[in-house]
Amino acid sequence: MLNVSKAFSSFSVNDIQKAREFYGKTLGLELSNGPEGTLVVPLLGGTKALMYPKPNHQPATFTVLNFPVDSVEKAVDELSQRGVRFEVYNEPNLKTDARGISRGNGPTIAWFKDPAGNILSVLEAA
Repeated sequence: MLNVSKAFSSFSVNDIQKAREFYGKTLGLELSNGPEGTLVVPLLGGTKALMYPKPNHQPATFTVLNFPVDSVEKAVDELSQRGVRFEVYNEPNLKTDARGISRGNGPTIAWFKDPAGNILSVLEAA
């Protein structure tokens, strides 16, 4: 039953207009309007992510959306030029360089936050 379902991801934001500007203009994603004031991000393979406004939104403490890329270095450069700030971690089990790139502990990955504080990433496709 569920293996033939077209599953999708969803997460909340506190300001749908800021989300529209960030995901549409800053990240360059195509967005469409969904039901009841939601935003839909179509993803490759026919899946989608749905953002919904939530007045008492609390940012996710985990990565809500991962973007596989050919080169994290190049993605970090391009997104940084668009104003995206990458998270720098220096924790015992999680370290990044000064640009926010983690290497050697799983895939090469860099995390950043949307205006609502949700965590997103770019990671190198295997």
